[in-house]
Amino acid sequence: MQVYLVGGAVRDRLLGREIRERDFVVVGGTPEAMLAQGFQKVGRDFPIFLHPHTHEEYALARSVRPSDHQPGEVIYDASVTLEEDLARRDLTINAIAEDNQGQLIDPFGGCEDLHNRQLRHVSDAFCEDPIRILRIARFMARYADLEFTIAPETKQLLIQMVQGGQLDRLVPERVWQELVGALGERKPEYFFVTLRELGAQQRVFQEIDALWGVPQPTRWHPEVDCAVHTLMALAVACGLSESLEVRFAALTHDLGKGTTPERIRP
Repeated sequence: MQVYLVGGAVRDRLLGREIRERDFVVVGGTPEAMLAQGFQKVGRDFPIFLHPHTHEEYALARSVRPSDHQPGEVIYDASVTLEEDLARRDLTINAIAEDNQGQLIDPFGGCEDLHNRQLRHVSDAFCEDPIRILRIARFMARYADLEFTIAPETKQLLIQMVQGGQLDRLVPERVWQELVGALGERKPEYFFVTLRELGAQQRVFQEIDALWGVPQPTRWHPEVDCAVHTLMALAVACGLSESLEVRFAALTHDLGKGTTPERIRP
């Protein structure tokens, strides 16, 4: 078996950011071999194992081979290669692996995209999970200070996913999970700005979207627009507190203005 460090740990180390957690992919392994070495199986859809000492996650390399199996069936046998596993990941910057000698394996140009500060999808498999629309927006909130942008072809794909109604497949619990994650990022206001640019805000956060264009008295709000004010308040709250409750309160404090009848607006 060969073990590689993958995903966010590699990405954030290359960016000089604090590593939140380390994930590993195992190539050439089997569930039986992992269990024999003392790993604990925790994955339901596909085998993920916890290291017996560090409790870090080790996943067997996985891929989809429609020509050999049923369409959409995920396989994770010992024949799956590292490149096949990386090809199933969302963004090129998340599809970089590192071996135990510190050598990088980067088949999709993730290092170059890190250098250019671009979020680019790896393959058309990106479209399989609509939650990735929200996660792209989370990355924009996380790396706003590094001035990341979305690659043009990826942005077009995201817009097509939104227009195709893919966000309608999401259950509220998954949307809530992404919202909580976004509020914990450095600049969560960029999460909402990005979603609006993609046409996604109206689909998943209608209450926030309704604030755009709602006027406020210039005496108290020189920015006038209620949505602009809300995102400004959120940014200030993030500078004052790391509490998710405080940030959520700042985000939602003016929602009533979005439903106020136009005839009684200032």
